[in-house]
Amino acid sequence: MSAKALLSASVSAAPVYVEDVFSTYLYTGNSSTQTITNGIDLAGEGGLVWTKMRINGAFGNTAHCLFDTARGVEKQLSTNITGGQASTSGALEQFNPDGYQLGSTYDLNYTGTTYASWTFRKAEKFFDVVTWTGDGTSGRAIPHNLGSAPGFIAVKITSSADNWECYHRGVTFNSGNVLWLNSTNALTTGASRFTSAPDATNFYVGSDSGVNGSGQTYVAYLFAHDAGGFGTAGTDSVVSCGSFTTDGSGKQTVDLGWEPQWILVKSSNDTGDWQIIDNMRGWPMFPEDTTVLRANLSSAEITSTVGNPTATGFIFYGPLNNAPYIYIAIRRGPMNTPTDATEVFEPVSATLSSGSPTISTASVVVNDALFTADRNMAGAYRTWQTRLTGGNWLNSASTGVETSSTYTVWDLMSRTKPYNYNDGTQITYNFRRAPGFFDVVAYTGNGSTQTIAHNLGVVPELIIAKNRTVAGNNWPVLFNFASTTMNYGFLNLTDSGPNDTYANVGVFSAAPTATSMFLVNSGSMNASGSGIIAYLFATAPGVSKVGSYTGTGTTLSIDCGFTAGARFVMITRTDSTGDWYVWDTARGIISGDDPYLLLNSTAAEVTNTDYIDPLSSGFQISSTAPAAINASGGSFIFLAIA
Repeated sequence: MSAKALLSASVSAAPVYVEDVFSTYLYTGNSSTQTITNGIDLAGEGGLVWTKMRINGAFGNTAHCLFDTARGVEKQLSTNITGGQASTSGALEQFNPDGYQLGSTYDLNYTGTTYASWTFRKAEKFFDVVTWTGDGTSGRAIPHNLGSAPGFIAVKITSSADNWECYHRGVTFNSGNVLWLNSTNALTTGASRFTSAPDATNFYVGSDSGVNGSGQTYVAYLFAHDAGGFGTAGTDSVVSCGSFTTDGSGKQTVDLGWEPQWILVKSSNDTGDWQIIDNMRGWPMFPEDTTVLRANLSSAEITSTVGNPTATGFIFYGPLNNAPYIYIAIRRGPMNTPTDATEVFEPVSATLSSGSPTISTASVVVNDALFTADRNMAGAYRTWQTRLTGGNWLNSASTGVETSSTYTVWDLMSRTKPYNYNDGTQITYNFRRAPGFFDVVAYTGNGSTQTIAHNLGVVPELIIAKNRTVAGNNWPVLFNFASTTMNYGFLNLTDSGPNDTYANVGVFSAAPTATSMFLVNSGSMNASGSGIIAYLFATAPGVSKVGSYTGTGTTLSIDCGFTAGARFVMITRTDSTGDWYVWDTARGIISGDDPYLLLNSTAAEVTNTDYIDPLSSGFQISSTAPAAINASGGSFIFLAIA
């Protein structure tokens, strides 16, 4: 081996994560040049951009629009038609290192029209784009760069009209069975399309004009299947091409080992649409409706009860009982532990009015959970909302059930219409789920012992939960987990947070782990048939800190390991009664007065107090703070975010 090769082999490749290779991006057209920045390197690595108008536009339905770096810009294919490649001036005009640029064409960028865009970057063990010119021979090997056997292949002739010929590993390879992406047709035999199963270096096509007609040009999109290659250790998979069969009620639980963010699903032996589902447009917990686009149709998106994602896969509800389905699923991100808090948290204070009811984050924060409160109005709810539960909200100052709202809109990138929208100033905290920092788990209680998986990736240090569907249950807050004991309190109350055994607390049977919570029967977290939501927090170095301190009654500095101070601080007393206080830099953490809100109260914010002060490594509690925050000898817990 040469010295250069030895040096190359000795240097480990940088880890690759799903957020590096896939993006769902939602945007509104402007009929002008528009740059989509989604963090995917198309200019350097190559890939595919697939876009669809979500509504019935001013000129009717529009086609799915697919552009790839192998064929070049402004060369469009559509999954809902058999036509060949079309030259579309003003369409996708440029592939960028962090996304792409659009022109003014109606299908992609019409003023005021909403669009969904999915970007797939070429990467080993994830996705590849291959082009070739047909030679009419059967059994021809077409090389690819997946580095593993493809789980799904979609082939399209670009020089003429024909079907989208699709291979999927989930159907028996018998007489070259194919599915057509542009059609609702069931599995069709076609020995002259794919002549044998693909392998890690090639796939094999026949002589049919749809895949290898002499002199014709073709493109193929290839997806890997459970091939590993991703994550810090390079062993995690980010795409799965599998199959399942529904039960007698049309339902099936699919275990992927991870939570998906995007799926394409189709009945294989029966007619049916190719349904596209993603967590940005709306894939909430059942029974909320899912927002669906269909690859074989030009029509607008619809809402349908098709199931929900879980921490380890998804649950599917289909129209067909005891029927086989095939799917492509892509893992939810981010996979990488954050090092910059601005990527996962943003406090925003905004004045709303009937003409401007939308709150936008200052940076590109994808909202997975929100806490919103009206700053100045007494009696305003403390609303907690999450993508996993759609447009519904809970009030942390109440034991009431979850309530739906037409104001909350989750199918946006970095902004929302909060429920308690009113003329006035509101504070909204935008959280992004990320390993080591924050996770949300929505599940159904079973009234017995139950293990609930989560994706925090580390042992939770603080858990806040609520029964969404049965009134009268408090908000349990669990922390300081030890082998035999834990502290617990209630977010909606001012009670202390004592330490007790798991058996006496009666919520968990054991301390949570980096992957699971262990529940017993309880009204607040595991009542039979109840919908439950749990928010899990941990200390991510330089990003967040879950901690505790002992009060001094004098100025007290809390070191969180930050470099530019805390932008969010929550404090409550645990050895005695006390409220749940919240401060943030959007309203002001300064040397003077700092406005605070109470999570357990609907009172307006208090503005004329100086209880905390800025500190570069965290925050400082002032000597003027009351006993509820700094009693000498008192015990306190806090959550701080940089």
